Amino acid sequence: MPPRGRGARRPAPVRPWQEEAQRPPDPEATRFIPRTPGVPMNSRWPVADPDVMRPYDALATQVMPALKTPLVKPAEPGTEAPAKAPSLAKASGRMAIASLISRITGFLWKLLLVGAIGQGVANDSFNVANTMPNIIFELLMGGVLASVVVPLLVRSQDDPDGGTAYTQRLITVAFTLLLVGTVVAVLAAPAFTSLYVDSSGKASPALTTAFAYLLLPEIFFYGVFALLSAVLNAKQVFGPTAWAPVINNLVVIFTILVVWIMPGDINTTDVSITDPKVLTLGIGVTGGIVAQALLLVPPLLRSGFRFKWRWGIDKQMKEFGGLALWILGYVAVSQIGYTINTRVLTSGSPGGVTAYSNAWLLFQLPYGVIGVSLLTAIMPRMSRAAADGDHKKLIGDLSYASRISTVMLVPISAVMTVVGGSIGIALFTFGKGTIDTAERLGDALAISAFALLPYALVMLQMRVFYAMKDARTPTLIMIVMTLVKVPLLYLCPVLLSPDNVVLGVMMVNALTFVVGAILGQVWLWVTLGNLRSKRVIGVILFTVVASVLGVAAAWVAGKLVPGSFGPTLGAWVKLFLQGIVGIVVSFGVLMALKVEELKPATSRFTRLIKRG
Repeated sequence: MPPRGRGARRPAPVRPWQEEAQRPPDPEATRFIPRTPGVPMNSRWPVADPDVMRPYDALATQVMPALKTPLVKPAEPGTEAPAKAPSLAKASGRMAIASLISRITGFLWKLLLVGAIGQGVANDSFNVANTMPNIIFELLMGGVLASVVVPLLVRSQDDPDGGTAYTQRLITVAFTLLLVGTVVAVLAAPAFTSLYVDSSGKASPALTTAFAYLLLPEIFFYGVFALLSAVLNAKQVFGPTAWAPVINNLVVIFTILVVWIMPGDINTTDVSITDPKVLTLGIGVTGGIVAQALLLVPPLLRSGFRFKWRWGIDKQMKEFGGLALWILGYVAVSQIGYTINTRVLTSGSPGGVTAYSNAWLLFQLPYGVIGVSLLTAIMPRMSRAAADGDHKKLIGDLSYASRISTVMLVPISAVMTVVGGSIGIALFTFGKGTIDTAERLGDALAISAFALLPYALVMLQMRVFYAMKDARTPTLIMIVMTLVKVPLLYLCPVLLSPDNVVLGVMMVNALTFVVGAILGQVWLWVTLGNLRSKRVIGVILFTVVASVLGVAAAWVAGKLVPGSFGPTLGAWVKLFLQGIVGIVVSFGVLMALKVEELKPATSRFTRLIKRG
């Protein structure tokens, strides 16, 4: 009998977070770099779920692509050290700054356009015509380029020629399709106008067609930009693609300022494509897209890529076509909904399309700052978990992302409901903007604000399906959403006055995202099993309570603003006062309730204050 206490020890159990280290190394797999103790993460959001992977938190990771080059030996004493590689965090930070500036300048030119030409028929016509190139490009290949081209280009780099032939063949086919599609679209401009504009309303089909002739050539340059961006991204060159939209926005801003100082107004009755303001605005906005595309040519040449025409369909191109089919279906169904959406808006009072467009832009701003950042950080983890078949990690990431979205977006959406009218009046009454149209825009924003969280959840759920390489389910969900949306849209002009049609359309769109979020959650539950929804619902309830208190405080604060300030100054005062009070009270209650999902944001805010 062995001495007491000296028996053979049982092997230590393998913990879930230790399994990764015991697997044989995969040279193509994503490498996980252990976090240095005591050093805060560079990522905007934490990458470990504090529930299911709390022991793993000490090894919270940064995601980097697998390195195919051999490791460099340490420099010998007395020799010059090799140049230090650029910081991934700094590169990501520069891209985030470019994205933020792009959003700000994009919103700025929307504001300036209202000041230059007002919010009536002219702006509606421009908005409808300016959306046509985006829609047609998405139908041709935009959704496909965004979803599947970069992974296929990266995979083709394993070819003997480094993917050059495949890239040249893909660009040849895409350029040809884009050129033919653009020519056909320009010739069919009147047909597209009749599709999107309801002639029974007060819209101007003739002015929309005139703008369409000038703006539809953007289709080709949208495609050029998307293709060159995909090639650069596959080569891990990201900076130019991030800054190019800023150049586009600056060109458009300059164009609008020129239009603003030009004498006279756009003629909405006796329409002519040679109208100086119409011609300047159309050519200038198209020029911005051209500049955005051409800006990528020099960095592409510096990367070593050289283009030549290469025809033919090979195995890889057939694979590309198969992956693209369901994504094209998704885009087509979504554009059916948008077409009916636009026709209903143009059947109401003038300015409805502009009010909807700008309200939708404001609606998306919180998601663009918070939701996109969250998805950027969480998507690599979800993709890795889905590729490994690790549903436990995938569900953990989905639950954690849903809870962070809740605590960050619900208070903001609640406050937007209170200050929506003030936002519209404060931002859209300068120049040729009017109080009535600006107030209607603000009301549209306030009515739809409750859908901010459902919208973010739908976007998150779609990413989960794509991470599982399931492009079919998002398309089916979009079909259901469109079937719900279309009948409700047609009810708007029947039940509402022309001035309130835009309010009804915003409400219908918001309800559609609620339906989509519920449907996506049920579908994921059927696919993955228990989604830990109780925890998510609990966080939602806590956040709703805090948001209600914030809204009540903001409402009281608004009553303190005297009416003698006038509509515009009063709107600005209410916007700042109610916004600050509502946000501070909402997040203050969440902090008092010690909601754990709020810690990432509060920790980051605290670090920024300390640095300042």
